[in-house]
Amino acid sequence: MDIKLRFLGAAQNVTGSCHLLEANGVRVLVDCGLYQERDFKKRNWEPFAEDPSTIDAVVLTHAHLDHCGLLPKLVKDGFEGPVFATEATADIAEIVMRDSAKIQSEDIAYKKRRHKKQGKSSPYPYEPLYRTEDVERVLPMVQPIRYGKEQKVGVGLTLKFLDAGHILGSSSVLFETTNHGSTRRILFSGDIGRWDTPILRDPELAEQADYVCIESTYGNRDHKDNSSIPDTLARVVKAAHKAGGNVVIPSFAIERTQELLYRLGELRAEGRIPEVPVYVDSPMAIRVTEVFKRHRELFDEETMDRIANGQHPCDFKGLSVTRKAAESKAINNQGGTSIIIAGSGMCTGGRIKHHIANNIERPESVILFVGYQANGTLGRHILQGAETVRLFGERHEVLARIEKVNGMSAHADRSELLRWLKGLQSAPKKVFVIHGEERATESFAQLVHDRLGWDAEVATYQQEVQLD
Repeated sequence: MDIKLRFLGAAQNVTGSCHLLEANGVRVLVDCGLYQERDFKKRNWEPFAEDPSTIDAVVLTHAHLDHCGLLPKLVKDGFEGPVFATEATADIAEIVMRDSAKIQSEDIAYKKRRHKKQGKSSPYPYEPLYRTEDVERVLPMVQPIRYGKEQKVGVGLTLKFLDAGHILGSSSVLFETTNHGSTRRILFSGDIGRWDTPILRDPELAEQADYVCIESTYGNRDHKDNSSIPDTLARVVKAAHKAGGNVVIPSFAIERTQELLYRLGELRAEGRIPEVPVYVDSPMAIRVTEVFKRHRELFDEETMDRIANGQHPCDFKGLSVTRKAAESKAINNQGGTSIIIAGSGMCTGGRIKHHIANNIERPESVILFVGYQANGTLGRHILQGAETVRLFGERHEVLARIEKVNGMSAHADRSELLRWLKGLQSAPKKVFVIHGEERATESFAQLVHDRLGWDAEVATYQQEVQLD
């Protein structure tokens, strides 16, 4: 069997997911994601490690920016093949890529003006990685595939999507390659979700695989019991209301915002939080929520029951959505307490940076983190106790209260990752641990070896392995 794997991103780091599978001469990229950690952002500007014109197909596990955000650049640089994804992933990836192109253009223009005024220069070109017209070229190439349907990728190579339970439309991908009567199965986890969380179904388990590439975002720890999430949210909102400040929540537009709305709606219905205005100040999150409404077939049983009773999981009285910049700015003129949900989730761009700038020096306000903050991001910097932060070229003291909701994650923790692996009916030949910071990947590889007795290895950047 002539099968090769090359790890081109998210190897000993969390973002920039990109892995090359070559089987029977067919070359497939699994994901093509943007790097978001400060230490790795320069890779976004480097030429692809593999000539895009030699790639036969791209497979998207899901629509987060760190999994699909470099796809327009890949097409711009010469890729011409099909892009396979679930229908929901295709819908959301379009939103994500368009938003990314728009933000890049806006940020470049702003940075260019600021640097000129300050007499500085940028280590990156004063050009976006790609523009909206590059995104437009991607869209006709996307071929939606249903969960469980076998899809031919090339001669002797097929794929099948399994529901990963991470975000709407997210998948694990099982490849099967056959040559001279011999078959090998290669399983990519994508990002694995959690069991018993609102809205989405639980992760689907694969039964057989010869090789597994598994994420390890939380590979070195377990989440705290998510039953405490409503209590934490209620406590934070009530304290901010009493102090007269705002609750500013950096939130991922996909999944996290929708789960927040689900939980805030429940708390309001139960009378556990005051009826303060709630703003979703993220055009992308608003559009993604509309996609949720079109894909009810992907919801879990509890959410379907709620819809049957006339309650949509992402809507309630007092919720406002702000699409235009003027509406976003007007939030700052509101008196009293507001709950402001805005992107990006790691505070690396978007409207959340403006809301943090307007609230971080207010002791009565709260910056509430509800998701993973990668190393090197502004969100991680704040969460780790920074005394000052730099926003829009100026230093701000951190005087607001910093809070975190534990357990509110779309990523499986180490116990849940093991649970997913245990779905396999027999031991694979090798497990490659990807998509995690170094300590997490090393810890999880050791855990797989110790608990399951399987051969596990931490994949390294640009490593190439031959599979037998």
